[in-house]
Formats: sequence, structure tokens, C-alpha cells
Amino acid sequence: MNLKPVILIISNSSVSRREIKNIIKDLDANIVEADSSREGLEAVLSRKFDIIISDILMSGMRGDVLCKILNEDVLTRHIPYILLSSSASQPEMLQGFNSGASAYISRDEAPYVLLNIIKDLIKKTALLKQKSILIVDDSKSILNLISDNLQNSGFNTLTAGNGEEALQLLASNNVDIILSDIMMPILNGFSLCSKVKQTKKWASIPFIMMSSHSERGFIKKSIQYGADSFIVKPFNIHEVVERIERLLSDEYQKLVQKQIFLSKERSLLLNSISSLVSALEARDEYTKGHSEQVANISSEMLRLTGASKEEIETQHLGGRLHDIGKIGISDAVLLKKGKLTDYEFTQIKQHPVIGAKILKPLSSLTEISKMVLYHHERIDGKGYPEGLKGSRIPLSARIIAVADTFDALTSNRPYRKGLSNEIAFDIMEKNRGTQLCPDCLDLFFSMKLNDYSSHHFGKDLIVSELKL
Repeated sequence: MNLKPVILIISNSSVSRREIKNIIKDLDANIVEADSSREGLEAVLSRKFDIIISDILMSGMRGDVLCKILNEDVLTRHIPYILLSSSASQPEMLQGFNSGASAYISRDEAPYVLLNIIKDLIKKTALLKQKSILIVDDSKSILNLISDNLQNSGFNTLTAGNGEEALQLLASNNVDIILSDIMMPILNGFSLCSKVKQTKKWASIPFIMMSSHSERGFIKKSIQYGADSFIVKPFNIHEVVERIERLLSDEYQKLVQKQIFLSKERSLLLNSISSLVSALEARDEYTKGHSEQVANISSEMLRLTGASKEEIETQHLGGRLHDIGKIGISDAVLLKKGKLTDYEFTQIKQHPVIGAKILKPLSSLTEISKMVLYHHERIDGKGYPEGLKGSRIPLSARIIAVADTFDALTSNRPYRKGLSNEIAFDIMEKNRGTQLCPDCLDLFFSMKLNDYSSHHFGKDLIVSELKL
């Protein structure tokens, strides 16, 4: 369960604090107020905060001075600190950032950008603090020093006394950064770095080399073996924490950019695929709008389970695309008005496989691809294409099967007129546990009951229609 973020607002002015609270009210956060930097410092030392928002100009200690104090303490430097100022001048802005602030915002722009900046900082901080750091050194005192300070900064740590131990830990744990000494027994840092970078599943892990040798040749050799950064011993522990946070932040930015790229790519491809669906349905007046109906029904069914917004959107998209594979079926078969031959029906049965192949290149559509592939499977195992049975069929595909069946029964087709809801409900109920999933049928009838109730139908009519 996600806990509410805890935010500290520091300002001499109660009006200013109220304005900030109003700007971020949609964040649903626990707010703590302090009317001076001294009071703010006491609050930070007594409890944990996810974000600190502070005026830069205050009586007593300035906000940027407090920011610098907190940034120099390993126990508090990881807390994102936002400075607010009435001045947007470059010198004051630079002074604010030099104190260690995560963001510097003028009061004029705060109503428009503050909320989004806080959301981004919380998301980024949460992601970084979930990371695991593998520390490799044959000195127990150095291992303990680095591990304790990283843990105080919110990171998870693993420790190894040499490269061989490190490889064993890598094989059984998820590691996000490796911090390794060079001169160690059994397997030294150079050899460890080389093995890590040559192993596909570990190659992208940032590798920081530590050494008491500061010669340029040592640094070059570290880079040659694949190291991403180099730290000279003896070092300031703050420098180590800062280097790790910087590397992780770079990785975070790469991840964000990759997500943006994938999102745009996904959107463009989905638009193209949706156009194919529209073109497909335009071939046959009887199936026009069928996919949208299945999408609406199936997503409403899933909504009743308490699913997340993202899951419901994915279900809707799966319903929209469930018949995309029919684009690969010839018109002679797809639009035939009479009964299909066995050979023609075999061709029709290929559309889930064709659809899944169309979506396969999109890794972000894996769940939707399953809906497309399995929406004609049956609970009794007599469906196609794989003859899956019962719970082996993904729930999302079982939901689409129910929605698909209802819309097919109640829509006009070349060989018959659409059936009434009452007759369709009766047919679906008779196929409970054979063709259709009982749990999904219950969701469907509950949805219909809610739908009828919202339109103020009488109770007797509801019971009669649903055959419950």
C-alpha cells in the first residue's frame, strides 16, 4: 500500500504556507508546517520527510542556509529541498542551487509548476532509494563505513570481500550499482569489472572503481576494463554517496527518456493498428462498431473488480483490438453469408494467432496480445487456438469472451437478426462453465444489473431480463 508523502513547509508567513498548501492540495499528502528555519531543522531531526519546501528569505536563518546544512549531513542530504523566492535573478538562483536545492522556483511560477515538480521528485526519489548497491572491498572497516552511510541515505546494500564473492551475490540478487576496490585477493577489481561487463545480464550495471592509486594510468586502465567512474582513496563518504546518486540519476533520466520514446512509439503504432480495425469493420456493415462495444463492455466488467485505471485502460484496448487478426482473413471467407465449410472455419480460427503476431513486436502490448490470442478459448478446453482450459486462460481474455459473445448474439448478422437481450442472457447462462467463465458471467450480469438500475428500470424487469 502506498503511504501518503510527508511534506515539510517552512515559511515565516502563515499566508505563504497556506498558499503552498492550496497549490499542492491534490497531492493528498501529510503536511507539517514550520514558521522558521530553526523550527524546520528541529522537525527534520525528529521525523522523516519526503519533500521540504522552504522560502529562501526568512528572519533568522535563510532557507538556502538550512538547505546547505541538511545537504552536508548524510542522514538528511537525500531529502529533496525546494526553494521558493520572490526573486528570479540568476545570482540568487545559482546561490540556491549551490546550497544543494533540488529545485528553485519563483513565487510567480509556483502555482503552475510546483505540484508537478513535487510529483517528479517524489517519484524519482522513491525509484532511487529502491536501488541496491554492491560494495566490494577486502577491508571490513571500509565495507562497514560505506554500507552504513549508504543505508542511512536510504539505499539497500550488499557487501563482498573480493570479486569472487561479488559474482556469487550478482548471480542471486538484483544489483543496480557496483562499487569495488581494485587490489583484492582471489579476484581483483579489474577482473571483476571485466567479467561483469562481458556478461549480458550485468553489462549495463554502472561500475565504480575505488583505489588508493591516483595515477592517470590506473584511471585509464579502469576505463579500459569498463568502469563508469573512479574514486580515489581516502575519500569523503559524501563524495561516494553523491557519485552513486549522480549515476543513478543519470540512469533514471535514461529510463524516463526511454519511457517517453516507448510511449510515443506505442501511441503511433496503436493509432495505426486502430485504423486497421476501423478498416476491417468497414468491410462488413454487420460488424461495424463491434470492437468498440466489446471494449466498452469488457472494461466496465473489469472495473467492477476494483482494478486500477491502467488495468481498465489495457482491458479496453484489448477489446478494441481483439479481432485485429481478421485483417488477414480473405473477404470470401470473412464476408460469406452462408454456412462456412470446415476448411473455411479452419481459416477463421487463425485470426487470434494472426492478431497476436501483429502485436508481438510491441513488448508493451504483451498483456493485450494475450487477450487477442486467447479470446476464443473455452473454459472446458474445447476452444482455440491452444485448447486452454479453466484458469489457464488469462482473466482478461475470459472477460473479452463474454463481452464478445453478448455483442455477437445481439447484433444483426447476414444469416440472422440480432437477438433480444433476454434471449442472449439465456444462451450465455446455458454456456456457463463450458464456453464461458462463471466468474466473468457474474461480472457481466452485475454490470448489466447496474446499467439497468441506473436507467430506473423496475426490479421485476431486471430479474426477468437477467434470468438470475
